[in-house]
Amino acid sequence: MKKILIILLAIVTMSTAKAQEDSAFQAGEWFRFEMSYSGFLKAGNATLTVKDDTIDGKPVYHVVGKGWTTGAIKWFFKVKDRYESYFDKTTLLPYKFIRDIDEGGHKKDIEIDFDQANRKAHVHNKKKNRKTIVDTKPNVQDMVSMYYYLRNKIEIATLKPGDEIKTDMFFDDENYGFKIKYLGEEILDTEFGKVKTLKFRPYVLAGRVFKEEESLTLWVSKDKNKVPLRIQADLAVGSLRADLDAFKGLKHPFKIIADN
Repeated sequence: MKKILIILLAIVTMSTAKAQEDSAFQAGEWFRFEMSYSGFLKAGNATLTVKDDTIDGKPVYHVVGKGWTTGAIKWFFKVKDRYESYFDKTTLLPYKFIRDIDEGGHKKDIEIDFDQANRKAHVHNKKKNRKTIVDTKPNVQDMVSMYYYLRNKIEIATLKPGDEIKTDMFFDDENYGFKIKYLGEEILDTEFGKVKTLKFRPYVLAGRVFKEEESLTLWVSKDKNKVPLRIQADLAVGSLRADLDAFKGLKHPFKIIADN
């Protein structure tokens, strides 16, 4: 559970961004996910909300991601996470990122201001009262903005099984490379009915949390929205799954093959 919101936000779908009118999303979009452990134990919920906002006089998308434990799990491992990103409406490059988390008593309160022109991240660790400046990669994304940037990048017509998509992300005070492989199409049985999906394999670091590099599988809707419908994670102990169970404010029609 400790890693699920990071997984959910950072790897959930896939050059420059398309023009705003071709975007896969819009202000007012809202997702809610239900998480379960080892297929039967409810672990928690997460939400993603897109708003219109301004920062330093520039119009931006302001996305808020929240995650929290529910049910029996919260009595022995309580999680309450909040992530925020302010990113440009045209380039989808981030200006500000906020991470305020409490994961079983492990707390972080970090605010990052991005200077994209000079490739710098101004990191303010509020818990440790420490400010640093770190060099970044060109056109770097934060953990939340990357989801929306990559979601816009998917070109269904040209995708072939085995294709890989790569990008750069800055998280806390480090640069990370991110890679995801396209596996093909699959019809998924969801809360809303049967849906045509695109199936992906995000690469993760094998070790204490994940069994191996290819421990994650991701399904997104095969339509203009590229809605993240399910994430399956094979952990060192057990498995974790996140399923979309509610949404509103989609920019494009959500296609269902057959109702439940």
